[in-house]
Amino acid sequence: MRLKYFLMALLLAVIPATCALSGNAAEKSDSTMSKWAKLASRFHVGGYGEAVYSRNFYSDRYQRYTDPQSAANDKSHGRFDLPHVVIYLGFDFGKGWSMGSEIEFEHGGTESAVEIEAEESGEYEKEIERGGEVFLEQFWIQKVFMPQLVLRAGMQVVPVGATNAHHEPDQFFGVYRPEGENTIMPCTWHEVAISLMGKAGNWSYQAMFLPGLDSERFGNQSWIHDGSASPFEFKIANNYAFAARVDYKPVKNLRLSVSGYVGNSFRNTLYDTSSPKLKGVKGTVSIGSFDFAYNDKRFIARGFFDYGHLSDAGAISKFNISMSKNSTSKRQSVASDAIACGVEAGYDILSLIPAQKSKGHRLYPFARYDYYNSMYKMETGSGLGWCSKQKLSAGINWYPIKQIMVKAEYTHRFFKKPYNNEPSINIGIAYSGWFF
Repeated sequence: MRLKYFLMALLLAVIPATCALSGNAAEKSDSTMSKWAKLASRFHVGGYGEAVYSRNFYSDRYQRYTDPQSAANDKSHGRFDLPHVVIYLGFDFGKGWSMGSEIEFEHGGTESAVEIEAEESGEYEKEIERGGEVFLEQFWIQKVFMPQLVLRAGMQVVPVGATNAHHEPDQFFGVYRPEGENTIMPCTWHEVAISLMGKAGNWSYQAMFLPGLDSERFGNQSWIHDGSASPFEFKIANNYAFAARVDYKPVKNLRLSVSGYVGNSFRNTLYDTSSPKLKGVKGTVSIGSFDFAYNDKRFIARGFFDYGHLSDAGAISKFNISMSKNSTSKRQSVASDAIACGVEAGYDILSLIPAQKSKGHRLYPFARYDYYNSMYKMETGSGLGWCSKQKLSAGINWYPIKQIMVKAEYTHRFFKKPYNNEPSINIGIAYSGWFF
């Protein structure tokens, strides 16, 4: 009997203690989960990607501009492509400090391998099995002092022009990015830079200090497009540049923006530029841009106008053409002035159907017009007629859900005689958004 009472007393003592321990463990588990949840909320993962099929109803010979008559009756050709696949990674460290990064795979990335060729006496041979590019497009650390003042340093996008500032696939209608800006300027233009930015009311701004472009890499078809790239493991910064952007929202759903760039580009190379004939050559690149966007979900309209000037274009052309074939120069003449403009508009016809609108489906028939000329004005000599292009596009953008879009379009690129016009059909699917 005494044993019975002893066991009952022990049980009554153990049960509350066990419950207390269980409660403490639960509290600790809840605390751990809460810490992980807070940590996870500071980690950001997202991105965008595009897969495209094109059928081009014109010649794919590289001589189609130098010998247009012989290419007039060439057959059409098709292409599959992954223009961009991008992964965003970011983290909020707290107290106003954060980082952001962006890894981009263009056209499927690259695949290279070293193989031993049995039929070539066992020699080692390097092969490129797939073209494309893989690069770190952004990596920056920033400090937020207040909404009106943010300091950012590192690899970041230069916010000049509409496409550089808004290049995700849900921010333009066409299957490919707007052609004009993608031709005459780097796109997406990214540099290791220091910038100040902020927002106040309906205004926002960004001012950037960055390395200058390299005039050695300028060309006739692309103007300064390739001047931001570097074939070396570092970016030459003998010259510096400044870029700025201001956005204003005067009324709901409307954004008006101006942006610009100025910086010298000559002597931003490893090649000797000490010749007395080159004294005073600076190669100052100046770009002014205006763009706008109106978006009330049903009706969307966007447009831009860019104008660029390169000083000493004649001297730079002569210098580049005289360079060695082994250099990284295009060895081409470059224009003193280039121009690009474009406008697009679309309307969500599913917004007229209440059942579809409630499901979040959107379908935009759209039209787009582009004009651009990478040799708009020449300092010396004459430009190339095929560098002046007009392009009309029409198609649809369908959003089955917010982050997924299916695109299809017919485009027609127009040239002056004797060059042949270039019609094509493009179909693509894309995503854009945050995963976490």
